[in-house]
Amino acid sequence: MNKQVDTSKGPGVYIPPPLFYVLIFVAAVYIQKKVPILDSALHTLVIKSLGIILFITALFFLFRSLRQFFITKNTIILIKPASSLQTTGIFAITRNPMYVGLAIVYLGVTIFIGNWWNIILFPILILIVQEYIIKREESYLAIEFEQEYENYKKKVRRWL
Repeated sequence: MNKQVDTSKGPGVYIPPPLFYVLIFVAAVYIQKKVPILDSALHTLVIKSLGIILFITALFFLFRSLRQFFITKNTIILIKPASSLQTTGIFAITRNPMYVGLAIVYLGVTIFIGNWWNIILFPILILIVQEYIIKREESYLAIEFEQEYENYKKKVRRWL
């Protein structure tokens, strides 16, 4: 790894990650107004029930990851250095439970409003999160926590 990276500022992600989810979501709503796609398939009881299940699942990921960061006194602000590497609890299931949770919230809310454009733009959102945020975090963690992080990466998947 390139040891010349300034790790004193954490991963160096200056745009708050939830903002990406919101911006893509709002863009999809705008596109639906300009180029509407019939959404009746998204307004069934089964689909709405799936939205509720997704939302509850998302809360599990978000609550557990935020709780763990709070307990370990680590930062979720990506312009600050991490005080420890999270590898237990929800972080033993996925290396990025907050982003998984936000993605599931995005899909759950998408189902509630019934917009195909949100689903169409979802892969773009995931690509942005992975390339701009997660890969920067991974580079930072590899420098900051070296072998401990490499061992963790071998055991736990990036998403699920």
